[in-house]
Amino acid sequence: MTTTGRRALLRAGAAAGAAALVGCTSSGGEEGPRKPSAAELEAEQVARAEAALRLRSVTAARGLLERYDTTLAAHPALAPRLTPLRRSVAAHTKALGEGGTTVRPVTTSPSASASTSASASPAPAPVPAPADPRAALKELAAAERKAADQHTNALLTAPPEYARLLASVAAAGAAHAYLLTEGAPA
Repeated sequence: MTTTGRRALLRAGAAAGAAALVGCTSSGGEEGPRKPSAAELEAEQVARAEAALRLRSVTAARGLLERYDTTLAAHPALAPRLTPLRRSVAAHTKALGEGGTTVRPVTTSPSASASTSASASPAPAPVPAPADPRAALKELAAAERKAADQHTNALLTAPPEYARLLASVAAAGAAHAYLLTEGAPA
């Protein structure tokens, strides 16, 4: 079983245990809505933060993937050089969105949806690639660096497993940027 699977199993077990304890407590004959415990509120907050982090990470990766597509459409002659890197970015995009979440922020209250929607704004429209292939490669390398920086900055708040994934994706982005500018002739 993978670490992700163990973590999900532990979370499910903890939730089941909490539900069992809640069922065993006496309400003193009073019926009414039960207030969530501090632990439940904290778990909900952590889940919302992780969903927002995943959404930001996937959005950055999708933007980079769109940038590759734009560059390839403008410069088909660069396909032998860009296609392997684009495939790698596509795999990173998929991996960043996996892990038991739907990559949509968890919204349980109006304030939660307002805070997550503000942090996960839609990506801007793709910018056309420059007419010069060398300039297009430089812009693509800059986009790789920007995405790598975003993934690196996200490490500070990421859970351990997701942080490792972000670090790997950021390192790959830095290598892609090198390959796009200095690693091989245009």
